[in-house]
Amino acid sequence: MSFSFPQIDPVIFSFSVGQLEFALRWYAVSYIAGILAAWKLMQFLVKRDNLWSKKGPPLSSLEVDDLMTYLILGIILGGRIGYVFFYQPGYYLQNPAHIFKIWQGGMSFHGGFLGVVIGTVFYSYKRKIDLWSLGDLIAVASPPGLLFGRLANFINGELWGKPTTSKWGMVFPVKNAQECPENWIGVCTRHPSQLYEAAMEGLALWVIMLTFVLIFNSFKRRGETICIFLIGYGISRGIIEIFREPDAQFVNALNPNGYIILFNETIGLSMGQILCLPMVIIGISSMIIRHMLVMKSNS
Repeated sequence: MSFSFPQIDPVIFSFSVGQLEFALRWYAVSYIAGILAAWKLMQFLVKRDNLWSKKGPPLSSLEVDDLMTYLILGIILGGRIGYVFFYQPGYYLQNPAHIFKIWQGGMSFHGGFLGVVIGTVFYSYKRKIDLWSLGDLIAVASPPGLLFGRLANFINGELWGKPTTSKWGMVFPVKNAQECPENWIGVCTRHPSQLYEAAMEGLALWVIMLTFVLIFNSFKRRGETICIFLIGYGISRGIIEIFREPDAQFVNALNPNGYIILFNETIGLSMGQILCLPMVIIGISSMIIRHMLVMKSNS
C-alpha cells in the first residue's frame, strides 16, 4: 500500500508581458501566509495585558507593524544566505548570479532564524525594548510560518524522505525520488517528511507554545517562551532528520547517509541536526540559568 503524490501545480498562475514571465507560486504564498499569521498573532497577543507581567507587553500594536519590516528582511536575507553557506557553498561560488533566484527554492530555516535574531536584537536596541520579552512574542508567532513553508515544500515535491515500506509511504514523481536501493522490490515509496515537519515543527509546536502562553502564563516569565521554542524546534527537526533524504551534495560512496559528522558507517549527524544542536543546548541551559536566578532572588 502506498500513496500517490497529489498533482498540485507549484505555480498557481502565470502570465507574460513581452519577454518577461510573471508567476505566483505556492512557495511565495507560504511565506506571505506565514508573515501575515505572525503579524496578526503578535497584534492579538500585545493587546492582552493579562498575559504579561506588570510592565505590560514589550511593544504596542502599531510597533508590531514596524517590527515586521525587520523580521521580513531577516527571514528572506538570512534564509537565503544561510542556505548558500550551509548547504551549497561550492555551487553558488561557481554560480553567484543564482544566489538571487529565490523563486527556484533554497531557503534555510536556521539562516532565517539567525536573520530574525539579528533583526530582533537591532530593533530592541534601537527602540530600547526588553529583548527577552520581544523574543518571547516572536517565538510564539513563528510556528505558523514553519507549517506553511513545509506544506509548500510538499507541493513543490522537494525535501522528500528516505525510502520506506510503511503503509503511508508516498510515490514522489521527481525522477531522483524514484531511485531506491538496488535491492528494492516494487515501486519506490518514501517518507513524506515534509508533512512530518509541518505537523511537528509547525502545528504541534504551535499548540504547545500557545498552551504555555495562554494557560501557563509563560509571558510573565521573561525568556521562557523563546527557550521552549528553541528546545521544541531543535528536538522536532532532529528527529525528522532521521526520515529525511540526505542532501545530495553531502552524499558519496563512503557516506551514503550524507552525515557531516560520522561516528561509524551507520551513525552520524546531518547538517540539520548539527544546526539544531546549539538551539537545544542554548534553550535548556537558558531555562536552567533562569530558574536558578529566580530561586536565588526568592531565597
